Amino acid sequence: MRQIPGAETRYIDGMNRRDREPLGGAEKSQVFHLAGHDIAASPLPPGLYLVATPIGNLADVTLRALETLAAADLIACEDTRVTRRLLDRYGITTLLTPYHDHNAAAARPKILERLAQGAAVALVSDAGTPLISDPGYKLVRAVQAAGIPVTAVPGASSVLAALMVAGLPTDRFFFEGFLPAKATARRSRIGELAQLPATLVLFESGPRLEAALADLAAGLGERDAVICRELTKLHEETRRDSLPALAQYYAEGGETRGEFVIIVAAPAAAAAEGTDLDALLRRALADSSLKDAVAAVADATGQPRRQIYQRALTLVKEPDAAAD
Repeated sequence: MRQIPGAETRYIDGMNRRDREPLGGAEKSQVFHLAGHDIAASPLPPGLYLVATPIGNLADVTLRALETLAAADLIACEDTRVTRRLLDRYGITTLLTPYHDHNAAAARPKILERLAQGAAVALVSDAGTPLISDPGYKLVRAVQAAGIPVTAVPGASSVLAALMVAGLPTDRFFFEGFLPAKATARRSRIGELAQLPATLVLFESGPRLEAALADLAAGLGERDAVICRELTKLHEETRRDSLPALAQYYAEGGETRGEFVIIVAAPAAAAAEGTDLDALLRRALADSSLKDAVAAVADATGQPRRQIYQRALTLVKEPDAAAD
């Protein structure tokens, strides 16, 4: 990639105490590099910009995100080393400052001061959409309280990417994020989630995946689930099965390196949303084979096919099961 003459990525309050100005003392060039061209970024009005960044594949960044990052006076990010890789890819030289769980209380007033002086500040997370499982909401509240505009620059989200490929109902979902690390607290929380009438979306790390799936299987039972690993990255993997089967797979040596999103089907009663499952099955069985009837009812209700199949087997053994 061609470097922009007279510019280098700069840091303030950096992780390694590195404070660097552009080579030659020139002002930052408000451009980004794309497809062999330097593209000028339009000036930004003062305010806080919440910019979604790729969750893995750097090509997933939006044009608006690149323009915003290039035009901003400052980028607040979780890890300057991670964000620098994205900026270097697109020739962006904007100042970086760390903003994360461990320094937020001290860093927030400094960012507010820059905003009060009329700066345009971009907030990014290491990957995906800011404020989803990161500390940005406190900054947003403080900025809004100060009467300073806050603008969303939407883009990649591992939550939405996982829901897109899961093949489970998406009309109602609940984002839980990370379950508690300690077993007792994790099992208690799973018990609280058990009756939520929605598809569940959870994050998990590789080292904790096996234990989390074992507890989910024990607490939620034979629900359909999907494990998304390393979304948009080179080793992306999507695995679908029941929770007990997935728990067994990873307990027996399934790959646990990488980042995971777990999608779990809603409880069967909630997925039916008030429909009479037996009546639906009886009507379907009257005109179709068992396999086709189960498929049709599963598509209509969003319930796990295994549960519908077991109920259908019970019905066909009853007298006059096919009649309604």
